[in-house]
Amino acid sequence: VQLQASGGGLVQPGGSLRLSCAASGFTLDYYAIGWFRQAPGKEREGVSCISSRDGSTYYGDSMKGRFTISRDNAKNTVYLQMNSLKPEDTAVYYCATGSYCVVVAGTIWSGGMDYWGKGTLVTVSS
Repeated sequence: VQLQASGGGLVQPGGSLRLSCAASGFTLDYYAIGWFRQAPGKEREGVSCISSRDGSTYYGDSMKGRFTISRDNAKNTVYLQMNSLKPEDTAVYYCATGSYCVVVAGTIWSGGMDYWGKGTLVTVSS
C-alpha cells in the first residue's frame, strides 16, 4: 500500500492549488481517503475526508467553502482543490487511507487512518 501526495508549491494569498493523492497497491475506491496538514509548531489537523461507501465528504471548519475533495477511481487518485488560499493554510499536507472517515465533534480524526503517504508542502505567501 502506497500513497503519494503531490501538487504542493508556493502560491500567493487568494490563489489556488490542486493536490493529488495517487494510490498504488490497493483499489482506492474501497477505502476512505483523508487529507491532513501540519504547520510548523502546530498539531496535525484534519482537512478533508471522502468516504468509500457513498462518497460523503467532510471538511474542517476553516476549509468549508474553499476546499473540495474528489476522487477519480479510474486513475486511483483523490484530489484536493484548494481555493482562496490564506497564509494560515501554509503546512505540509498528507493524504491517508482507512476504512472510514471518522469525524468527532466536527473534527476529522486522524486515528481513523491506517496508511499515510509522504507530505507535500504548501506555502501561501506574497
